[in-house]
Amino acid sequence: MITIYHNNRCSKSREALALLQNSGQPVQVVPYLTDTPSVDELKALLAKLQLGPEDLIRKGEKLYKEVYAGQHLTTDQWLQVLQENPILLERPIVVNGDRAVVARPPQVALTIL
Repeated sequence: MITIYHNNRCSKSREALALLQNSGQPVQVVPYLTDTPSVDELKALLAKLQLGPEDLIRKGEKLYKEVYAGQHLTTDQWLQVLQENPILLERPIVVNGDRAVVARPPQVALTIL
């Protein structure tokens, strides 16, 4: 089962979802703004992505610019920030088993099918 952490307001996320749905494989959609991943789930995602938490932060978001830009937080602190403020989570994230990608551009989602 393919899982996509999805924000329907994001055109890139919608494009990635459409590509996945057109692949014919079953897709589980996680609306992460309302079904926010726990800190443990975020840790698991980071391990699959082989990234650090700062790599998943949308630095163009107003909240990041006003509150978090320039801060030097620990990994656990950044994970807590992401869990409490899911709008800061880069999107879309697509997971297939033990592999995951940030699907930017959306076609990247197809690389883990």
